[in-house]
Amino acid sequence: MAHAQVRSGAVSGEGLRKMKILVLNWQDRTHPFAGGAETHLHEIFSRIAARGHSVTLYCSHFPNAPREEMVDGLRVIREGQRNTFNACVPWRYLRRFQHEDYDVVVDDVNKIPFYTPLYVRKPLLVLAHHLFGKSIFVEAGVLAGLYVYASEWLLNHVYKHTPLTVVSESTAHEFVARGFDNSAISIIHNCITQSAFPFALGAKPHRPTIGYLGRLKRYKSVHHLIQAFAKVREHLPDAELRIMGKGDAEKELRQIAHQLGVQDSVKFLGYVAEHEKARYLGQLHCMVNPSMKEGWGIINIEANACGTPVISANSPGLRDSVSHNESGLLYEYGNIEELSATLLEVLENHALRERLSLGAIRFARQFDWDNAAEQMLERLHSVIASARGIV
Repeated sequence: MAHAQVRSGAVSGEGLRKMKILVLNWQDRTHPFAGGAETHLHEIFSRIAARGHSVTLYCSHFPNAPREEMVDGLRVIREGQRNTFNACVPWRYLRRFQHEDYDVVVDDVNKIPFYTPLYVRKPLLVLAHHLFGKSIFVEAGVLAGLYVYASEWLLNHVYKHTPLTVVSESTAHEFVARGFDNSAISIIHNCITQSAFPFALGAKPHRPTIGYLGRLKRYKSVHHLIQAFAKVREHLPDAELRIMGKGDAEKELRQIAHQLGVQDSVKFLGYVAEHEKARYLGQLHCMVNPSMKEGWGIINIEANACGTPVISANSPGLRDSVSHNESGLLYEYGNIEELSATLLEVLENHALRERLSLGAIRFARQFDWDNAAEQMLERLHSVIASARGIV
């Protein structure tokens, strides 16, 4: 599949004309419900701001947050509520932003689209991580699921002729399957802040230790991991599962652990701060990512940068952030028997685990936010040039 090419470091951000950029997203990184999409936006555009470009982020407000502030060089404007922010975007854009002489607008499609091609006449770039598709019904139920599903169906028609940047090959394939032109799609992978991770093998506990780090949502399928762990315990009675993160599925997950009789060995550690991630991830013998669908799976790379191999569902997005048999192993999504067998293989085979751990470190080194920011700068300039008929 051919995509618009964005070359890492091909053009220095210092050598390009300074831009005035407006970014639209549901949340900023400081929002209590911020996730990988917000990290991606912040890491890339804070670096773009540091290169002298003006970046404004318009997003939803949350309790006790300033209505406007500077965050790492980004001018953050917050308005409206999380569940209705999509109604604020066109109103604010038409009353205010369209008169502020922005060079380019970035629409971060995350949850319900803003449908910016209907009213934005500036050069426009769409940034997408993944679409929910039918997986939304697992998370949100029928009524809310239909709302999201219908919104994404409308996206096919409204955004079809807008330049698009995605974070993985899986997401690119997904948009092409929806009828988008693959030549208008570029891929800029999620990355990590390399200085925050050791790129070395960490000291491991005596007992075999498995981990999960991420939000506790139904579509993340953490219950599959608990079910597989119960089978692992039959062979390795001293094994431990550490579940790191918060979410509305936590109560249900605790109940499953109790029903399976492994509640004493499943530790719910709650939220893990950014500065503590490396320490927690480095202590694991392996990490598991059982989600049914992701845009990329940045936690896979973060675990790899701590010398921890990842056992991941062979799901859209996740299969792009795991190099099978190098940085970790893939298993068929939802196959509990295969997951438990793979866990046992990694935990009991020291030579395999060491090989995957060293491969994980090598794999993670290629994902650097500085390179991603350079790629985004080049992409933005190409979008502006194309809109002006220069290219």
